[in-house]
Amino acid sequence: MSGRRVTMADVARSAGVSPTTASFVLSGRTDMRISEASRDKVLEAAKMLGYRPNVTARSLRTKSTQTIGFVSDTITTTPFAGEVIRGALEAARARDHLLFIAETGGNRAAEAGLVNGLLDRQVDAVVYAAMFTRHVTPPSELNGRRVVLLNCLAPGFDAPSVIPDETEAGRAAGRVLLAAGHTSGIWAIGGHRAIPATPGGVFAGNERMRGLQEVLRDSGVALDGVVECQWGPDDGYREVSQILAAGHRPRALVCSTDRVSFGAYQALAEAGLSIPGDVSVVSYDDQDIASWLRPALTTLALPHYELGRVAMELILGDEPLGTGEHRVPMPLRRRASVACPCRGSSRR
Repeated sequence: MSGRRVTMADVARSAGVSPTTASFVLSGRTDMRISEASRDKVLEAAKMLGYRPNVTARSLRTKSTQTIGFVSDTITTTPFAGEVIRGALEAARARDHLLFIAETGGNRAAEAGLVNGLLDRQVDAVVYAAMFTRHVTPPSELNGRRVVLLNCLAPGFDAPSVIPDETEAGRAAGRVLLAAGHTSGIWAIGGHRAIPATPGGVFAGNERMRGLQEVLRDSGVALDGVVECQWGPDDGYREVSQILAAGHRPRALVCSTDRVSFGAYQALAEAGLSIPGDVSVVSYDDQDIASWLRPALTTLALPHYELGRVAMELILGDEPLGTGEHRVPMPLRRRASVACPCRGSSRR
């Protein structure tokens, strides 16, 4: 058989059965009266000859290619979010589907070409994903298709969204501090914004702040201050240094990301303040740096793997997709950066 594809007719000939019998056995049909001996002969011949089904022919018959398109802006080239891809891949593999992954780099013209390329290859559905949770306008080519939006929202677009539950994460951050006994001196570093001049702030920042303030307010506690800044280590360092230089003495910091927390750690150390003895710190994302900081950082993890898995299971489900939001919980990583404010202090 070298040099050409093994066909079902080859298997039937080798097994000494009719092509119809071979077809029923190899397609998994059990509604026909075929003896176990004949079935075993067909399966053994298929294995010996290295037979593989003709996917193109099967897709014409079943109207399904068992492939899913995955289109993102920058997820595939961002190590921090690679678990999104793994979650989607493993969920697809569990259902015997292949994933075609395409990345646009945020280029709308490239995006249209990639989406058209996937549709030309007859993918059964498309996951349209974004690196940062935000509102998007999916390409018009996806109108009327089976689509799930991953880590993004598109009001008016006929597709469901799978996003992290940022609001509940904000509530959880507040509960961590309240449970430790913090009722005053709480500052939010990073606030609503990660990118300057973003209208309405960043989705994650708005949601986290809303949840945080809600749970504090319900307990009769208010933030002492909210510092708006970008979400990098240098921003956390600069803003916390300025707070301390102005004479404020926070007892707890809620940092918008672990990177902001890293800068805050440096500023507090330079001021001779200990974590968590003088200042408790809680954060979001659970990047690698969080467990390596000393003391290790208490943070709410972005559920990257679960986001990819839920989106894929949703798109491979048997029910109509509909619309609406599917919010995935952000697990609390409770570590060593939060303590009771009544603990011994090293303040100078």
